[in-house]
Amino acid sequence: MIYRDLYKYLVKWKDLSNRMPMILRGARQVGKTTLVDEFGKLFDHYLYFNLERKSDYDLFDNIDDLQVTVQLLFLARRKVVTEEESVLIFVDEVQEKPEVLEALRYFYEDYGHIHIITTGSLLEFALEKIKKVPVGRVEYAELHPMSFREYLYGSEDTLLLKEYDTVPINNAILPLLMKSFHDYTMIGGMPLVVSTFIESQFQVAPLFRIYASILESYKTDVEKYARNNADKEVIRHIMETAPDEVDNRIKLNNFGNSTFSTYQVKNALYALSKARILELTYPTTETEPPATRNKRKAPRLNYLDVGLLNYQLELHQELLGIKDLNDSSRGRLVQQIVYQELKSKNVLPGKSLAFWVREESGTSSEVDIVFPHKYMLIPIEIKSGATGRLRSLHEYMDRCDHDVAVRMYAGKLSIDKLKSRKGKEYRLLNLPYALCGKLTEYLDWLMDHPIATL
Repeated sequence: MIYRDLYKYLVKWKDLSNRMPMILRGARQVGKTTLVDEFGKLFDHYLYFNLERKSDYDLFDNIDDLQVTVQLLFLARRKVVTEEESVLIFVDEVQEKPEVLEALRYFYEDYGHIHIITTGSLLEFALEKIKKVPVGRVEYAELHPMSFREYLYGSEDTLLLKEYDTVPINNAILPLLMKSFHDYTMIGGMPLVVSTFIESQFQVAPLFRIYASILESYKTDVEKYARNNADKEVIRHIMETAPDEVDNRIKLNNFGNSTFSTYQVKNALYALSKARILELTYPTTETEPPATRNKRKAPRLNYLDVGLLNYQLELHQELLGIKDLNDSSRGRLVQQIVYQELKSKNVLPGKSLAFWVREESGTSSEVDIVFPHKYMLIPIEIKSGATGRLRSLHEYMDRCDHDVAVRMYAGKLSIDKLKSRKGKEYRLLNLPYALCGKLTEYLDWLMDHPIATL
């Protein structure tokens, strides 16, 4: 197994005195089952149940009588457990029997000594079906596609990983790091794709059948929850056309040059977002936390994984050997990968990002991302040009109560001292986009260095 950062979180959860059953969220094939299987090696007894298997499904028929169910689970796996021994029960594909989710509250109350994790490829649909969500009796975590750091770990490039983790990085190392980051941006972070890429000595051709298989499984999964054939048609249309809309502000009516209504598209996007395949990011006009989203304004569309996106857009050949992602015909890929990297750090679900807009009579401004950090809402522009072109960033800084902004680009790590259009002085952290996953660490570093040159 390629090491996942969420493993550390699970280890801490294991040792909590007030631990609750865990619901592990994440899209299909991001590595949830593999991660928990590895985590299960830390226990004296690990019991795995997949509810897509009838024999395992039947074991939970009497879930209302939890004592009987627990006895059946141990008996089915031929386990005899003493009080001193640790136990992890893992229920996979729980969407097949949503009542198991309701029973988690009783696991917490009556079997607190047993560790239990549930997950499923369509977990959000299962949560909608249950009558009583066990609020306050369960906790959540979310697994995303592999981050760039996890990719470096899987590549066993320990020297480059060490340099990546060193803050601030030596700018002389950046060309090597950028090359690896471009490879990662080209293939994406789906675990089977990454492991195949590494095992094939970094060949791209063996990956295409995996991308095709993953995408088809997504379509099949989501269509299970379509009400009729018309809904299935809308879902398939959106999955086929959404890559062309990534990072654009979208309109629901006639999405992807279709004749589908706003209502049809909205329902299909909702289903795809529940399956974690794509996400709508909404704008805010706030300049300090919390960044209240305005869901009446046009959102942006972001995809689960940049490798799947490249496959659908047929960009792999174009991206081979590229030195600056902004030079590709799909320059907005850098927006997608930055968003994906920032999302990968969110262990707790529900923490979506936002972008900033100022829409006033006769003028408008837009900042790519606003990122909450301590007491601040940090504006982030993703650019390849000179700092003098950051008009929207100047507008934002004139309205906020701090002096920190970020530009992510293909250049070197540096700090500039700039003035806004109204004369406000502020610090601009120029962060190479290969380091976007270390944004929090670099913001902390910047706070310790009021102004510096590198």
